[in-house]
Amino acid sequence: SGLLSAKMYGPSVRPPRPNLGLKAAFGGSTDWATSPGEDKYRRGLYTTWRRSIPYPSMAAFDAPSRNVCTIRRVRTNTPLQALVTLNDPVYVEAAQYFARRIFKYSNDAVDAQINHAFQLCLSRPPAPEESNRLKKLREQLLERYSKDTDLATEMASSLAGPAPAEIPISELATWTVLCNVLLNLDETLTKR
Repeated sequence: SGLLSAKMYGPSVRPPRPNLGLKAAFGGSTDWATSPGEDKYRRGLYTTWRRSIPYPSMAAFDAPSRNVCTIRRVRTNTPLQALVTLNDPVYVEAAQYFARRIFKYSNDAVDAQINHAFQLCLSRPPAPEESNRLKKLREQLLERYSKDTDLATEMASSLAGPAPAEIPISELATWTVLCNVLLNLDETLTKR
């Protein structure tokens, strides 16, 4: 999406996390305030770690407990992981920014947008079948978001802030979903 910060070193950061409204055994709150600015987008390596309440995305992706040294991570693939990457605000925000990035590249040629998005996510052009599926999905989403501008506004700008005026909100919402799909492909998420 272009959000990841390249900043290295420094104190732990706190990416967005749902507030649980719980108090720890000794009176401290388990909730945290999201780190401001660039720190919000730092690598997971810098995320604050609490053994009793790990960061939800890390728990879903089987991060080790850190109670003992872990030499090798076990590979897993569960439906819960897909639900996190499709719905967690961190990933939705990434899709919103990614959609805006696609429009900065090309705002009128659908084929060029799809090719550019594939190059950014997968470092390859889409196969004809992949491109056709995305075009079909785009048409369905565009029809839906054209009829419901409130839904489109929520999808396109709920986390990334107001949509740029030069991009129709239904198009931006459509591309937010398409970018979320691309960011959730096995080929994007899995290193083999």
